[in-house]
Amino acid sequence: MKKIILKCKLSNRDRFEDKLSDIDLDFSPIFWQHDRVYVPRGYKRGMNLPRLVMRTEMKAVDKPPKYSLILRRHIEDSGIDVVEETIIKDYEKTVNIILQLGFKPAGEVSRRRQTLDMGDETYIYLDKIDGVNGHYAKIESNLAENDSVEEARDDLKRTFETLGESNFVDNAYFEL
Repeated sequence: MKKIILKCKLSNRDRFEDKLSDIDLDFSPIFWQHDRVYVPRGYKRGMNLPRLVMRTEMKAVDKPPKYSLILRRHIEDSGIDVVEETIIKDYEKTVNIILQLGFKPAGEVSRRRQTLDMGDETYIYLDKIDGVNGHYAKIESNLAENDSVEEARDDLKRTFETLGESNFVDNAYFEL
């Protein structure tokens, strides 16, 4: 699936959430995610190589965690991300496969997240990353076959700017 992803460090989390609430858009309850990021040997930012992410997600303490493997590849010259997610049952075996394929650990990110479904395959995530000051918002929008990447990115920027935010972040969370 091709996506446009834009992240922003929020100047004021409460004000950001209030602006969305004022137009009857509310975030989900908070849940916990933990990502272990793996990259191929020789990985360097900007090389268009894939990253694999092992994600653990807990939506409630009385329910079992959900495990998934996410393939994420940012295509620098096009500005899009290719993202595929697969639910897995055996976390440990999947990590062993990743390591045997020649990927190496690159970082870990734990966060508390809230989601907001904007419709039309567009989501806003409100994140508090463990060990990093401040709050972040991320907008992900799926691209249709004929969508313009530039127009989609401009739309996401305008959305953030309309909400009073413009401190855009290019780094992945594990790089912060």
